[in-house]
Parts: sequence; C-alpha cells; structure tokens
Amino acid sequence: MISCSCPATYVGFWDAIRRMFAETTESRMRGYAPGRFSFNSAGGRCENCEGQGVKKIEMSFLPDVKVACEACGGQRFSPETLMVRFKGKSIGEVLSMSVDEATEFFAAHRSIHHALRLLQDVGLGYLTLGQQSPTLSGGEAQRIKLVTELSKVKEKDLTPHASRLTPRSGATLYVLDEPTVGLHMADVEKLLRVLHRLVDAGNSVVVIEHNLDVMADADWIVDLGPEGGHAGGRVVAQGPPEAVAEAGNRSHTAGVLGAFLRERRT
Repeated sequence: MISCSCPATYVGFWDAIRRMFAETTESRMRGYAPGRFSFNSAGGRCENCEGQGVKKIEMSFLPDVKVACEACGGQRFSPETLMVRFKGKSIGEVLSMSVDEATEFFAAHRSIHHALRLLQDVGLGYLTLGQQSPTLSGGEAQRIKLVTELSKVKEKDLTPHASRLTPRSGATLYVLDEPTVGLHMADVEKLLRVLHRLVDAGNSVVVIEHNLDVMADADWIVDLGPEGGHAGGRVVAQGPPEAVAEAGNRSHTAGVLGAFLRERRT
C-alpha cells in the first residue's frame, strides 16, 4: 500500500461513498463532483495538511512527531467540503468511522456493506476507514489485501459449500504469511471461516503460520525443520494435522500439535 492510501481507498469502496456525497442536494447546488470528496486531490481537501489530517514536526535528534492539522482538526477536508452532509454526517466524519460503525451506517448500500462485512470477517472491525497504511501492522495489511480480492468475488461464490463439487473457473492461489499476527482468538476463528469460504469456492490457500488453531484446521501441513536457520529448511513431516501430530521426535511441531488436538477433542 502507498502512504496516502487507507482501508477505504485500498479495498475500493471509497469511490462509491464519494459518489453518494456528490449526489446530495447540497453538492448539486454547489456544483461538486465526486472528485471534490477525495483527500488525495486539490479542490476539496485541506491544503494545509494536503489531505493527510496531520502535520509532521521535525525534531532535532529525536523521531519526528505527527500532530492533528490545526486547520481541519484532523478531518482532512476543507470547511466548504465538510459542510456537505450525507445522512447527517460529513465526509470527514465518515472517514473517521470504524469499520463496525460504517457497516451499520451503510447497511442499505449493498456493495459498500459487502466490503465492510468482509473487513469484519477478517477481524478488522476496529480499524477506521481512513487509517493511514503506514500505521497498519503486517498482519492487518495482509488481511486488507485479502479483503480487496474477496470484494471482487460475487457473494454467491463465497457461500459455504456453494461450489465444493464444481469449482468455479479461474480459481486463485492465495499465499498468506502469518495473517493471524496480533489477532484475538475470536478473530482468528473469523479469519479461518473466511479462508474456508475461499477454499469452498474452488480456490487454494497456502498459509505460513505458527498458530495452532490454523494448523489444526488445515487440510495439509508441510512442516519444515528440524531446527531454524542453517539447521532447518527440510521437510520433516507432511500430511493432515493428525498425521503430522504422529511424526514423533523428528518434528518439534508434532508434540505441541498433538497435545493441542487432544485438548480440542476433550
């Protein structure tokens, strides 16, 4: 993601929101087009902070400090742009909404609501729509990229078991590197449901993970070892989770995964 992007722009539903604001009576009276509601373009954004909502203060011998823009109060748009309201909210207030808040706010707008629900499904309901990309963790950025792909797929193709017997054409291979980093256990379960939906729709998903919940839900595990660095990199066990759990001393994963699977069965 580039530094001026955010979840709303990266996933792609921000354009639809800008069009909604441009279609309001106030916008039509003022002659505003959708471009007026872009914080990346001159015209409607706050020029003091160039639509970033923050100003960077350079500190000698210390890390730079970012503070809210004094001109727009962190809302990223000019006062004239912020006067336009959609369902009682300005474009700046919408950008400051969390995904959970926006999901309810846009419940009647199917395409936007679909993308927001996907963000919730991968455990990102707490992010704001306008959170700047450099502030995201690696796991958050990966899950936003996953949602970007999922949002391009028709909802019917993501229905569980919709195409188990007849995978759709053009199936995709998804490779994720530790997407559960920083996730609460409940959100890991949400992410797993999304990954299962992808597989049920005829896609393949390869996940590099150390999370035992993810391992236990995998169809096939490839365990590399026996140690790390120069002492690793060899396949020491592979197969379904139950088979890897029986790999014995040649796999460090076997012991902990076996105990985890036994605990899940009790």
